[in-house]
Parts: sequence; C-alpha cells; structure tokens
Amino acid sequence: MMIRLHHCSQARSFRILWLLHEMGLEFEVERHSFFDKSLRSPGYLALSPAGRVPALEIDGRVLFESGAITEYLVETRPECGLGRFAGDVERVDWLEWLHFAETIGQHIAVLTQQHIVLREDWMRSPTVMQLEARRLEKTLEVIDHALEGRDWLLPSGFSAVDTNVGYGVMMARRFVPADLLPGVDAYYQRCAARPAFQKAVAEDGAAELYTRDFYEAPDA
Repeated sequence: MMIRLHHCSQARSFRILWLLHEMGLEFEVERHSFFDKSLRSPGYLALSPAGRVPALEIDGRVLFESGAITEYLVETRPECGLGRFAGDVERVDWLEWLHFAETIGQHIAVLTQQHIVLREDWMRSPTVMQLEARRLEKTLEVIDHALEGRDWLLPSGFSAVDTNVGYGVMMARRFVPADLLPGVDAYYQRCAARPAFQKAVAEDGAAELYTRDFYEAPDA
C-alpha cells in the first residue's frame, strides 16, 4: 500500500518529508498550498480535521500530527534505526527532544503570524515580535548546550528527533541570526549536508510563506 504525504512548502510536513527519505521508504507527495483553499476542502478536512499539514496516509489509516507520525513510523519500521524504544537508555531523551520540537515550533508560529500572516502594520506588535524572537533564541540555546561535544541530539548519533528539531532550527534562522549560536549553526550545516535532507529540500516546492531570508523584529 502506497504511503502518501500531504505537504505544503516550508511547513511542518517538511519534518516527515525529510524523515521518509532518511528511512528510505517509497512514498508519494500530494502538494497543497496555503493560499488555494485546498486545505479547507471537505476532502482534505476528512484527512486532517484542523486543515493543516502534514497528513500521512499509511497502513490503511491517516495520521495528522507530525510528532505522532514520527513515533509511528519508527515504531512500525524499527529497522530504520531512527527510533529509541522502551528499555533503551536514550528513550527518555528521544521523547524529550521530539516534544521540544513543538516548543520551537510554537515560537516560530507566532513570529510567522506577526511578520507574515498579519499583512497590515497596524495589526502587528513589535513587542510581541521582540519577545518571541528572544524566546525562540532561548530554545536554540538549549540545543546549543546539548550539542556540546557531539554532532547530534543523542550521544549515539542521528535519529528521527533530529529531523523534527532540525526543521525547527532551519526555520528559526528566519528570525534569529544564524551566527548568534555557532554550535547550532554547525548542527544545521550537518543536517543540510545529509542526502535525505537535500532530497527533501528539492521536493519541498516553491517558497510561499517565507520570501525573505531574515525577518528582523522592529523597535518597540
């Protein structure tokens, strides 16, 4: 049965696009746009009730949360070596990083709304932009500290949590200067050098949301 990923460019579905390539699985991508109303169509809402990506059709059902998709993929296909399971000394850390990716994503989502989604200046809050950029920076400091002395988030090496957190690091570069935390920048460069990451970037699609390399918070 074919695996089908529903995907929008630059969205959290990139996590799963990258992970599927890391796992070497065969799959197809169905592309959507944030601007063509396809995510609000009855057919898509039947797959993802909140009208968001990713949605993954797999094994006769649909999953629509990237963290849950990550866990399901590595648990049902453990031969990929990208999960850490019950009894593994790294299991707790693996779970921690998987969910920490959502903490990163929360701040990126607020900054995306403030800088991009709210189209009129009067709708935006420079104070919120500055606060959220600083909060995002603090999440990157957590990663920077964890990476001291190693290449990946877990001591044993690359795992599926690096696809989730690595996506967050990639998007955070739009709002926090890349040279602020050299350790995090080096981590991103290692992610970007992976063949599976490069395949995912090639399939991601044309930029729709983030049309600038960096969005600086204005003075309050």
